[in-house]
Amino acid sequence: MTLTLPKPVRTFAGGRVGFLGSFPRADLLPQTPLPEIAFAGRSNVGKSSAINRLLDVKKAARVSGTPGRTQAINLFLVQSRLAFADLPGYGFAKVPDEIKRQWKPLIEGYLAQRSTLKLVVVLIDARHDVQKLDAELIWGLRQADIPILVLATKSDKLKRSKRAAAWSKLRKDLGLKLPELIGFSSSEGFGVPEAWERFDAIASAGA
Repeated sequence: MTLTLPKPVRTFAGGRVGFLGSFPRADLLPQTPLPEIAFAGRSNVGKSSAINRLLDVKKAARVSGTPGRTQAINLFLVQSRLAFADLPGYGFAKVPDEIKRQWKPLIEGYLAQRSTLKLVVVLIDARHDVQKLDAELIWGLRQADIPILVLATKSDKLKRSKRAAAWSKLRKDLGLKLPELIGFSSSEGFGVPEAWERFDAIASAGA
């Protein structure tokens, strides 16, 4: 069976990754027949860098010098097997209140409408205690029965001897099972194979 996919407006890595666009409302997102994985996290957690590392491209997801300014969903096709949805960051103190208020209805609309959504990857800085907004997001995903995977970003900035304890504390504080959290580094690349094991399983299962 041949899948009919939306045409990307830009491609990366020899066409392996296609950018479908940036959408300010969930109802404007094009439908794809592919299983979809969404990425969410605080505005300064390194989400764009993590997505670029996972895609093995340099500039698919835009790394902004002013986190949290863009309140839109960026959609990518990945290897014609998956869709990646880069959700707008939340919780950045310097973002105007008007922009902050746009986040909740945009994300709630997205979660309610995307029938092909199979996983939400929540990115949390491994160096810090769990923040209220992160805990609330995970609680909401649990209530909606949406599978989650937490990437403990910036783990390379922790001493090697401290990493396991930091990851264990995040799991405990968030009530996660062992496979639901992966220690991750965009700069060093650890955690990427483990994340792709989960993604490949979703791609194999289909939408």
